[in-house]
Amino acid sequence: MNNLARIVILVTGLVLLSACGPQTRTDTRKPEVVDHSARGNAGQDTGGNGAATRGLKGQAGVSIGSLDDPSTPLGKKIIYFDYDQSDIKDEYKAIITAHARYLASHPGARVILQGHTDERGSREYNIGLGERRARAVRRMLLLLGVTDGQIKVISYGEERPAQAGHDETAWRRNRRVEIVYTSRQ
Repeated sequence: MNNLARIVILVTGLVLLSACGPQTRTDTRKPEVVDHSARGNAGQDTGGNGAATRGLKGQAGVSIGSLDDPSTPLGKKIIYFDYDQSDIKDEYKAIITAHARYLASHPGARVILQGHTDERGSREYNIGLGERRARAVRRMLLLLGVTDGQIKVISYGEERPAQAGHDETAWRRNRRVEIVYTSRQ
């Protein structure tokens, strides 16, 4: 069976699985961009380039935040993984969905998905695992409407730990994918 046939079967399976899950969302509208510029600078989020960022509203008008507010889903940019795994945990799917909505509504925005691992395993294995983790996040973003040209994947393996140490606390923080915006257009 060739790769294209495998991809078609995989995508079909994912669609069928998602159709079998709980169906709580009935609002299919795209997220609404909220412009806070009328408030002046007070309470306005600014990005690294000094420009104001915009919050997005999800279903029922619930704000999913801005890129710079770490208390909102869009402001969270780290996805953590279990030991030796590249499956996205359910608790991080809302964060990835928020970023997908932002990227889909801002076609000029670009991200780098940086895959990381803890120190256990060989250098080569960890580079591969970091890449599998970043590609898992990429796949979800693509399925949610982000274009391939908006995403770059890189793996650092164990080379850039978030926390130094040789225990489970450090390892848990190092098993991650970081979503890094290079352009917010």
